[in-house]
Amino acid sequence: MAQKKKPVTAPKAIVNRRARFDYEIGEEIVSGMVLTGPEVRAARDGHIQLKGSFVTVRNNELWLNNASFSLKLNQKGQVGARTIDTEPRKLLASRKQIDNLVAHKKQGMSIVPTKLLTTGKFIKLVIALGKGKKNYDKRETLKRRDQERDSQRAIKQQ
Repeated sequence: MAQKKKPVTAPKAIVNRRARFDYEIGEEIVSGMVLTGPEVRAARDGHIQLKGSFVTVRNNELWLNNASFSLKLNQKGQVGARTIDTEPRKLLASRKQIDNLVAHKKQGMSIVPTKLLTTGKFIKLVIALGKGKKNYDKRETLKRRDQERDSQRAIKQQ
């Protein structure tokens, strides 16, 4: 008896977990992206990595840099061949939002992508203002997380 294949479920959102560890996240903005067909397919399949990506402002436009899209190659004879594409992609936001981000960036904050939303008709990117953490802040975060985990285990065992 043949087993039925489980349908592949794509993630609802691709999360940049490293951003929450490296930055103190502040105000969030949801913006659209300019993508081609293969990039949309990669996003819907969950073949995107936001780790190490950042947002810059050029010519009063927002650009997503260093986000890796694993694009499918449509070559005959190669099944499942993929290539990694990290070129900059334009983000779509209102002028008011861009001006607000530029003002905060001048004060020393960074613009960090935190989440890529793939549900619905459009693909949206959640970007946030972040202030970089120091190494001792990161160690404190790890210590607090370990203490919470230990306390949850102790409560669960009782």
